[in-house]
Amino acid sequence: MAVIEMSGIRKDYILSSGVTVPILKSIDLIIEPGEFVAIMGSSGAGKSTLMNILGTLDRPSSGLYYLDGEDTSIYDDEALANLRNNTIGFVFQGFNLLPRRSIADNVALPLFYGGEEFKERMWRADYYLGQMGLAKYRDYLPSQLSGGQQQRVAIARALAGEPTLILADEPTGNLDSHTSDEIMNLFTNINKEGITIILVTHEQDVANYAQRLIQVKDGEVIYDGPMY
Repeated sequence: MAVIEMSGIRKDYILSSGVTVPILKSIDLIIEPGEFVAIMGSSGAGKSTLMNILGTLDRPSSGLYYLDGEDTSIYDDEALANLRNNTIGFVFQGFNLLPRRSIADNVALPLFYGGEEFKERMWRADYYLGQMGLAKYRDYLPSQLSGGQQQRVAIARALAGEPTLILADEPTGNLDSHTSDEIMNLFTNINKEGITIILVTHEQDVANYAQRLIQVKDGEVIYDGPMY
């Protein structure tokens, strides 16, 4: 069963003038378990909108989207949030860490909303921080860490929910080239463990870590195939 199956996905925005602006135009997409996919496109191409729909953070105007075999169109917002929390881990360019909470608390917090008991939340936080080489920093605040370390906290947070899919939106955008390589090597190792990864980036060097490339232009997929 495919992790992601999209058929005829469109996204339109209606301006205050009543004019309809198409952002995505009939996207068809299948992503199998264990794939490592890079999505590329220039600013305004539609890749961020596509990523938001993939992450169920936005709904398409039309078309069908199956996530882990589930038809997302029949879910209300609460059910969709539960599906998202049980299936997807998110990693963002800006890290999105709570500045006044320890990094252990940052990793554990999404598990609270998922209904996990305190002991289980903290065990997973410590385990995945250890996997990222950050165990000794568990009580530090995000501001006490480097950018690369903060992104590793964000990856630990994504993994703590034990997702089948990780969506990473420009995860190296705020990092220098050396640290970017470290983060992408982490993603490569995570993918080798069987987790599907979809990465949005505008950097070819970053995209090269993936095995499959999807290029988006003017709301359409213009290339979908092996990395070249």
